[in-house]
Amino acid sequence: MSSFKIGHRSIGAQVPPFIIAEMSGNHNQSLEVALQIVEAAARAGAHALKLQTYTADTMTLDLSEGDFFIKDPNSLWAGTSLYDLYEKAHTPWEWHAPIFARAKALGMLAFSTPFDETAVDFLESLDVPAYKIASFENTDLPLIRRVAATGKPLIISTGMASIAELDETVRAARQAGCKDLVLLKCTSTYPATPVNSNVRTIAHLRELFGCEVGLSDHSMGVGVSVAAVALGATVVEKHFTLDRAAGGVDASFSLEPAELAALVIETERAWQALGQVHYGVTEAERKSLVYRRSLYVTQDMNPGDAFTPQNLRAIRPGLGLAPKHAESVMGRCARQAIARGTPLAWALVE
Repeated sequence: MSSFKIGHRSIGAQVPPFIIAEMSGNHNQSLEVALQIVEAAARAGAHALKLQTYTADTMTLDLSEGDFFIKDPNSLWAGTSLYDLYEKAHTPWEWHAPIFARAKALGMLAFSTPFDETAVDFLESLDVPAYKIASFENTDLPLIRRVAATGKPLIISTGMASIAELDETVRAARQAGCKDLVLLKCTSTYPATPVNSNVRTIAHLRELFGCEVGLSDHSMGVGVSVAAVALGATVVEKHFTLDRAAGGVDASFSLEPAELAALVIETERAWQALGQVHYGVTEAERKSLVYRRSLYVTQDMNPGDAFTPQNLRAIRPGLGLAPKHAESVMGRCARQAIARGTPLAWALVE
């Protein structure tokens, strides 16, 4: 599969994984904090900074009861209404331009997740290099068609979608003009556990849909992401915050700066380690051949002396005959005087 580019970055198996730092609502309604998050993500080595573009009014109704109130005691956001949650979490649209500008100045790409067509129109006015569709929106085919029609690379989180639903989503995207597609395996729990991550799905997604694949990772730490790269992920997205202790709607399952830096380093190491199918000595290993065992004379020998387990042993270094030849040498005689510590060669054997 040929790679493609988002901005100046190539996406594909031939290059290190593309690491996206998701700010989400971790700015806590402070533009200053938002810009600090951008700077910290750049220092950590992230390749892209991602926002979410919506308002509370484009997401839901201003109601605090019934279906619009989060009652689940296990939810991070229990006890609040959907409207209040999105009001707290949204990134003001007037912040997008300065955030994107700061990212660009620091060498990072910046783009966003739109949640309705007005957000797509707004992001087009900012000339974003790509779009992301959130896992809860991956069945919103009108939205997907609108984003795909821009012709820009499209990243879609799979979340709870069935294969049939993903097939509809991918078909809709491609029919509407999307040529460069990434599907991210995503577990829609916050946080996600490694047990529920099922990253073996990543290779299956590539096989089914013939596109680039990756992981939108809501688990803690970097282990799940590293495993995903080993299974073919070329894109990894992680929520990012300056400090989990500072709070924020997504802070509890977000990486801190040192962890994001580790993610960048360890996923690239995992990618480098994939290499190719290879057996035998690599050029880098050639000098280590000396540390194999080989046959050495361990006692001074005179011409005609027989080789025995007492005067011939397999030891390090590996400059003599291979140990597999010991049986055929035992009982045969020395062709000449041999000093203790001499590597055995066929020229020394009668």
